[in-house]
Amino acid sequence: MKGLVSVCCFLSVLLLAIAEEDEDFVATVLRDRAHIDQTLRLQEDAPTDDYSVVLQRLRKIYHSSIKPLEQAYRYNELRQHEISAYPGRTLGASATDGEITSKPMVLFLGPWSVGKSTMINYLLGLKDTPYQLYTGAEPTTSEFTVIMHGEKMRTIEGIVMAADSARSFSPLEKFGQNFLEKLVGIEMPHKLLQRVTFVDTPGIIENRKQQERGYPFNDVCQWFIDRADLIFVVFDPTKLDVGLELEMLFRQFKGRESQIRIILNKADSLATQDLMRVYGALFWSLAPLINVTEPPRVYVSSFWPYDYAPDTSRELFKKEEVSLLEDLNQVIENRLENKIAFIRQHGIRVRIHALLVDRYLQTFRDKMTFFSDPELVFQEIVDEPDKFYIFKSILAKTNVSKFDLPNRDAYRDFFGINPVNNFKLLTAQCSYMGGCLLEKIEKAITHELPGLLGSIASGKNPNLTSCEATGCGETPKNRYKKH
Repeated sequence: MKGLVSVCCFLSVLLLAIAEEDEDFVATVLRDRAHIDQTLRLQEDAPTDDYSVVLQRLRKIYHSSIKPLEQAYRYNELRQHEISAYPGRTLGASATDGEITSKPMVLFLGPWSVGKSTMINYLLGLKDTPYQLYTGAEPTTSEFTVIMHGEKMRTIEGIVMAADSARSFSPLEKFGQNFLEKLVGIEMPHKLLQRVTFVDTPGIIENRKQQERGYPFNDVCQWFIDRADLIFVVFDPTKLDVGLELEMLFRQFKGRESQIRIILNKADSLATQDLMRVYGALFWSLAPLINVTEPPRVYVSSFWPYDYAPDTSRELFKKEEVSLLEDLNQVIENRLENKIAFIRQHGIRVRIHALLVDRYLQTFRDKMTFFSDPELVFQEIVDEPDKFYIFKSILAKTNVSKFDLPNRDAYRDFFGINPVNNFKLLTAQCSYMGGCLLEKIEKAITHELPGLLGSIASGKNPNLTSCEATGCGETPKNRYKKH
């Protein structure tokens, strides 16, 4: 009997050891990545000629029709108040060619060690390669890491990225040297990076104050949020608490809700019943922070290179992963349309700003008399714009919606920096060679940019002459000549 008991004990220990070895084996089996290449169409050649022609045409329209009005009415001075004035995606003070031609940007945000860097490694297939981002259970990413395409693998320091005007990151220089030391770029040859740029961010640590980072963390996040085409906010089942820093981050998403995707990562670490409870807890935590009628899309899966844990909803996780990849591919496929719509929206804002400055200036001149105090007169106009129908008069203009009007308080600060007499009326912003600035931007908004968008939708290649490619001026028309 004792011998039989010993044999049974031995078999139990052996079976337990085999089971543990099987679990270790599952955790080290790499997942098939064929669906990633297929969904993102990485086997297809990236468009080059048509894409380049459209961007050249877009760049020409911006530089000839929008930028002159930006500079004439100092739109860049309004932009420091633009978060409250215009929630949503914005250009820099004056758009660089790098911003216009930049690839779609996907931003990864969330608490520390939820799998943001691991997810990027998985999507790019960097596991066990010299290119993979460092990951770990502790907070590992302390920098803003920009992963982009390059002919060879190399690392670029933040100070170099900010100094290169050909890139879209030169405006980051305003956040100071301490931040630039926490900014790093990684270039590598990869098919996906030919079409999109990934940005990995430091994890949110709720018990750390912003001052301890040495740079304005929330302001830097806002800069990337404003320019991101897709924002992945990543959580894992053990980090669902919402603290002050995460709450502030969600406030910065105002106007960008359509770009947000919530990811509940490491889902195969839970049993199905526990996963349902965690999913509900995640929504309960985020509901007060997302003030929209339609909740953001939530993806539930495990985004890492290893196979799913046994006895979990692997089919569900696979479908969720494919759905996320389709979402990402949609952003890539629509990159030209989004870029044109983005520049057009920016042009609308510049036009409205110019109309408002013109109206303030005209009202000021109408109210001034020989005995008036200029400062008191203009102060009254700025403090009570409704009394002088400043904003209501703009709504009477064509193509101006009340929902596009900026915050009127922004103009009190704007004119505090820029005296109203420093500007000219729009009627004076005309020249024989260049035409009128207002007419040019209105033509771009109503005809040129929609026409460029229509040419893409119809599959036609927009005409681009050598003159348009170089941005040279058009032959002026003699408006006094009889035809």
